Amino acid sequence: MSFGSLGLCDELLKTVSEQGYTTASPIQAEAIPVVLSQRDVMAVAQTGTGKTAGFTLPMVQLLSDGPSPQAQSVRSLVITPTRELAAQVAQSVESYSSRMNLRSAAAFGGVRIEPQISVLQGGLDVLIATPGRLIDLYNQKAINFDQLEILVLDEADRMLDLGFIDDIRLINSLLPTKRQTLMFSATFSKEIKSLANGLLNNPLLIEVTAANSTVDTVKQKMHPVDKNRKSEILIHLVKKNKWRQVLVFSRTKHGADSLVTQLESAGISAASIHANRTQHARTHALDDFRNGKIAVLVATDIASRGIDINQLPCVVNFDLPYVPEDYIHRIGRTGRASTSGLAVSLFSEDETKQLRSIERLLGRKFERMIIPGFAPSEKAPVHPLDDDEFGHFEAAPQPRRRSKPSGRKGRK
Repeated sequence: MSFGSLGLCDELLKTVSEQGYTTASPIQAEAIPVVLSQRDVMAVAQTGTGKTAGFTLPMVQLLSDGPSPQAQSVRSLVITPTRELAAQVAQSVESYSSRMNLRSAAAFGGVRIEPQISVLQGGLDVLIATPGRLIDLYNQKAINFDQLEILVLDEADRMLDLGFIDDIRLINSLLPTKRQTLMFSATFSKEIKSLANGLLNNPLLIEVTAANSTVDTVKQKMHPVDKNRKSEILIHLVKKNKWRQVLVFSRTKHGADSLVTQLESAGISAASIHANRTQHARTHALDDFRNGKIAVLVATDIASRGIDINQLPCVVNFDLPYVPEDYIHRIGRTGRASTSGLAVSLFSEDETKQLRSIERLLGRKFERMIIPGFAPSEKAPVHPLDDDEFGHFEAAPQPRRRSKPSGRKGRK
């Protein structure tokens, strides 16, 4: 479907066209007209399907027709779970509103709060913020929500995973009840349904793919290997396949740093990104990865939702995640916007429980593909599973709507 048929104004259509986009993705085609109608929305879409534009474009258009923000006021608030995602959304808002007279900014931790307070003094049309920093700004009386028209919760399921539920409820209690609320999530769990029921008013549910499914354009491989040889096999794969840009997920911060050291010792340029690194270091590593200055970026799950690299060819699960949904979020960094991608998982015997959880979530079994020279010394238990129980991948269903969804503390 073309963007011209979705009700967007000429200024936005020109901006979208200049950026090379002609056809709206399914989530954009479904969400944009509904958001423009000013109805609450609960949208479920896989990562990499263009959902940021699905709420940013109509939000910018709605705000362009309203009054200017007053001092310390915000007219639209976008809450994201990570700093990287906040910066990414802020960039999208700035880009799409280039022909509009709108003021926008991002606010997140890891950097000084004073510049953010200064920007807010003049008022903002759009503020993109992480929960913790937003509460800090409110406690310092640097922001008020009297003019708030739109609230967006981006990556709501990740917000819950990171323990922000209490922060979200606190923020909700500070906001005007009369507003438009948009919630976007990659998965649709019971917890998300419960959160939606508490924040949204008679929302339209938009699902553009089967809940908890993986991106169809991602080829997935599972390689059994001894735990103590994972670094060795990763180095082998990077060199053999001549990978020039690969995102690797490590379960721990220490593991990420250790892996970077081993990669660099093998002559492979690499950097890590995790919560213990300063915001400047994280931004620098991400920029170097985007620009091709480093071949491997090793990340913990803090980055699984905040990294958006055009045509990222490969993702590697160095460790399988404990939370099976995180597998979806990780591999969703590749195969974005209908491009093909590759997701490689290195599986050791001690991760059998995690693998079974992922297979149950996806409704499929992985073929274990042994790399010559790296066969595990002790075969990991497979625990045969019935095809009747798990089945296989099916084509994603057509977009569908329903009138209403059914019914750890942390801070960034």
